[in-house]
This record gives sequence, structure tokens and C-alpha cells, in this order.
Amino acid sequence: MSTCSTVSRQLGEPMAATAPAATTWLLLEQPGPWGAKALTASHLDPGVGRALERAAQGTGVRIALIRRPGRHADCRTPSVRQVYAAHTVPGGVWLHSATTSDPGQVLGLDFAALGRGDHHTFDAVLDGAPHTGDPLALVCTNGKRDRCCALLGRPLAAELASSGVHGVWEVTHLGGHRFSPTVLVLPHGYAYGRAEAHAVKDVLHGAHEGRVVLDGCRGRTAFERPGQAAELAVRTAADEHRADALTVVRTDGAAPRWEVTVAHADGRRWRVTVAQGASLPPRPESCGVSVLGGPARMDVVDLREVTATRLAG
Repeated sequence: MSTCSTVSRQLGEPMAATAPAATTWLLLEQPGPWGAKALTASHLDPGVGRALERAAQGTGVRIALIRRPGRHADCRTPSVRQVYAAHTVPGGVWLHSATTSDPGQVLGLDFAALGRGDHHTFDAVLDGAPHTGDPLALVCTNGKRDRCCALLGRPLAAELASSGVHGVWEVTHLGGHRFSPTVLVLPHGYAYGRAEAHAVKDVLHGAHEGRVVLDGCRGRTAFERPGQAAELAVRTAADEHRADALTVVRTDGAAPRWEVTVAHADGRRWRVTVAQGASLPPRPESCGVSVLGGPARMDVVDLREVTATRLAG
């Protein structure tokens, strides 16, 4: 039986506007095996995992576990763990890092403030500081959620790490298993699918310079899916690759049709009409799901510039 990623490739399913949505990412190092719901099915204390899930709910913060590329089945719990937080909203992007010997310490964060982009809670509770290293490349490798992530993601993470790329981590879940291998690049929060090592290196080089590579891009996680579709469409139309040059300022409507306003830092604005459709023919959206369905897709049906005003300078 074909895997979900093989079927998706064969059908040429578009990847735009399929990124997970989160204004802020909180990443906690946890080596060893991961279950399908890793926060409560790993070597992390499940009580801490459940409390983290509750604390993040409705705040815009998405929590994921990370581990170094390599073999994991017999990894012992480290005495000191790496922790990252990244805010991905244009105009307020940051990536901070910290270490902790007690994962429960993370529960002391103000998750609502973190979701709004306030890094002071992270710095105060965990003694965090701005991350001064390379951008992070998070490769989804959780085979318990979908075998494609293990079969395709783990070799990619290993290849990147062995070739000397810094900032590579395996991560528990990025959604869109059928686009494996999937990668999230922080701090700007652009997600990629069907990734290959050479392409990820290009993406990381661009991220280091504050640029977005559009090939294979699934969208920016700071936005919901209609906003992701609109922002990527405007980037393509305007040939704009600077990461923070564009932002979604308004979304009107509801499924299956939205009107999205995208603003440029120079004052220009675009009105983008996005319609929700289904990718056909029906098939399982994941290797772990037997029910046939048509994965939702976001189609840009109209794009028009509504002001050509540019800011002076």
C-alpha cells in the first residue's frame, strides 16, 4: 500500500497554506522514543506534559518536543535540557534560548504573554537570552504519528547534521504528514514540505539573511491558513522575499471564502480572495488514518493591489 506522502506527490497536491498555526513556538528537549501524543507519551513526566497542554491552550503557543538527530530508543534523560521559544509574527520576531534541569520549570511561564510575543516571561523564568546562533531547522520525525515522518524525516535530519548544518533538531509534530519530510525554520516560522537537504540549506541561508525561499514553502505559522495562502500569493506576485516585509492585517469572512488584506512595510496593500476546496480524489490524509477524505486546500481566486502608496525613503 502506498504511503500518504507518495500519494500526495503523485497527485501533485499543492502545499501552500498547509503550515500549522502558532504565533509562538515553545520547544523542549526530550530524547528517547516519542508516542503519537508525545507530550504525554515519552520519557517526559506525563503529568508535566498534560499541564503544558492545558497551559498553552488558546494562547497561540504551540509546544513541541525536540531531540538531536541520531538513535533514540535507549537515550537517557539528560541532566540539562535545551529550551527554545520563538515568536513568529512579522515586526516582532525573536528567538530566545535557555537550559533547564527541571522540565516542570517551564510551567512557570506566562503562556498568554508568550503568545503575544512577550519574551520577558521566558527570560525571567528560565534565565533565557536571545539565541545568537544559526536559525533552527526542525525536522518532523515522529513515526508514531505517521510512518512517513520516520521513513523520510529521520534520514533528512541525519544528513543535515552530518554535513555540518547547525541548528538541526528532530521535532515531534508539524502536521501535514503527507508532505514529508516536513521542516519548520525558526525564528520566522516558515514551514516546508517534501524537503531535501540541499533545499533546506538554501532555506537556512536565506533565513540567516532575513529572506524567504518560496520553493516548497507551506506558509508562515504566524497566520491561519487563509492568511498563509494570501501572504504567499502576494510574495509571488510582488517578487518579495524579505521575511518581515509582508504581514496579514485583516481577515474577513468564514469558510469556505475569505477576504484577506496583506500589507507591505512600504505602505502598499493587497486584497486577496481565498476559497477553501478539497484535494481530490478522496484518500487517507495520513498513513495512520483509514478514512477516505479530501484534504482541505486554500485556493487564491483573486488578488488585487488596493493601494500603490509607498512610504518615503
